[in-house]
Amino acid sequence: MQTALVTGASRGVGRGAAIGLAECGFRVFATGRTVATADLPGAITRLPCDHLRDDQTAAAFAQVAEGLDVLVNSAWGGYEQMNENGKFTWPLPFWEQPRHRWTGMMDAGLRAAFVAASHAARIMVPRKRGLIVNISHWAAQKYIGNTIYGISKAATDKMTADMARELAPHGISVVSLYPGLVRTELVMAAAAGGWFDLSNSESPEFIGRVIAALARDPRLLERTGKVCVAAALAQEYGVSDVDGKHPAPLTVETV
Repeated sequence: MQTALVTGASRGVGRGAAIGLAECGFRVFATGRTVATADLPGAITRLPCDHLRDDQTAAAFAQVAEGLDVLVNSAWGGYEQMNENGKFTWPLPFWEQPRHRWTGMMDAGLRAAFVAASHAARIMVPRKRGLIVNISHWAAQKYIGNTIYGISKAATDKMTADMARELAPHGISVVSLYPGLVRTELVMAAAAGGWFDLSNSESPEFIGRVIAALARDPRLLERTGKVCVAAALAQEYGVSDVDGKHPAPLTVETV
């Protein structure tokens, strides 16, 4: 049985990835600040962890020191306190953005992924195999409403490319994975208010199904360092969503 560790699995894409991987037969360890109370299947091992705390990250990876096949970096910040003093701050120009958003996206997101990948690499390198998935987004390639968001995702993709270069000689693959519109708790709340069209959306578990198929691809190393679109991989691997649907892949033009 392959082992996966998913960061930021208390909710959203991370939670869905953990569930999807477990349903595909992986032994899953899930981290997050509130993962102990998250709605996760009992088979998933929960490791409460604040990835802003390096000691807690190290303690989580100590639980998988005997072997780790897949790391999914989904821990993320920046969506907290979207409204401050009655004002929706997400789309503000960079000079008016609250400073905590930089900390949330760059430290709780990008830096957390770097530290987690460092721990994973130390486990994977001696075994000469493994997959690191960094959850990213089209904001790396075009402006989507927030400068800090774009910076963090572009940095994620560059981190993926450079980590892949250093890990390829050891048989370890690293990819950036772009979800589509995922029916997370926040998205569903916004959709109820008419903000989103869910006709081409993806369940949170869809990303886990895709990662499971990717991890089992015998030609996985050919993808290392690249940006992968979850829905496009699903089409290639014949993966369907939990409702049997096949979401259409987005492109930089259509996102």
